[in-house]
Amino acid sequence: MAVRDAFDRPLGALRLSVTDRCNLRCRYCMPAERHDWLPRSEILSFAELCALVDVFVRLGVGRVRITGGEPLLRRDLPTLVAMLAAKPAIRDLALTTNGLLLGALARPLRAAGLGRITVSLDTLRVDRFERLTRRDGLGQVLAGLEAARKAGFSPIKLDALLLRGINDDEIFDLLELARSAGAELRFIEYMDMGDATGWRPEQVVPQAEILARVQERYGAPLPFGDRGSAPAARYRLGDGLVFGVVSGTSAPFCTACDRGRLTAGGMFYGCLYATQGTDLKAPLRAGASAAELAGILQRSWTERRDRSAEERWRRQLAAGAELGEGPRVEMHERGG
Repeated sequence: MAVRDAFDRPLGALRLSVTDRCNLRCRYCMPAERHDWLPRSEILSFAELCALVDVFVRLGVGRVRITGGEPLLRRDLPTLVAMLAAKPAIRDLALTTNGLLLGALARPLRAAGLGRITVSLDTLRVDRFERLTRRDGLGQVLAGLEAARKAGFSPIKLDALLLRGINDDEIFDLLELARSAGAELRFIEYMDMGDATGWRPEQVVPQAEILARVQERYGAPLPFGDRGSAPAARYRLGDGLVFGVVSGTSAPFCTACDRGRLTAGGMFYGCLYATQGTDLKAPLRAGASAAELAGILQRSWTERRDRSAEERWRRQLAAGAELGEGPRVEMHERGG
């Protein structure tokens, strides 16, 4: 049975960050250039990552998503994928990538046992991609998307973060790309993350508005499937196209959240917004047994009371306070 937190939420899924580095500098995620990356000696090895994953599995985790930074920057990543895929208790092994390096790695990742892949893609316009990411790479991402399709990933998921006045005029273009690529698109609300990104509430395109715009073009989208603990609410259009919306700002889903996050440096966080975590690397490297590590992790989860997204939204509605007044962390350091 999965360990449960103070609100009876199980620990069912793990976001596993394998690096804090990224080859893009997305304006909503990272500082422009300068950043203090973790030294290589502080990054968990593949053996250490797998040892800690075994501890999470012991407490009920059955779904693992490999993240970063940009996870494809981690050298020999298919080797880690194969190590994780060999664990019978992991019934869902997925990865989120910006797609820049996917062209060369899609087949090796699939062959290693990766089950699902999500590609982040916010715009289909070359100049806009460069403004958003501070890099030139749209062609590489699209090529990576095609390589993933040819490697047998199906369905591929696409994540598109919408920013009002920046890329929210591409809602229909992104949906049609998903249709042609045989992918499932998920629109993501802009979340109040990171001191370096200049988040402003007026840039959020909320779920209700996204659905209203989609209805104008395609007809009413109907709820589709059982959401469970998934971050996206899914909808189906009359012609069968399925898409989702991750409403972390306007309609937070904290009550169903069963995800923990392990950073590349070995810190465990029970919430994307958490300002304090639990160090698992230090006891691991000091020789702690699997049972001792499980005890540390179990105590951390059973004490978990995080509902930060809901609390921030309620605070803004009640007092008119800016969401940015609360503690903030950098998205790329938590694995999204």
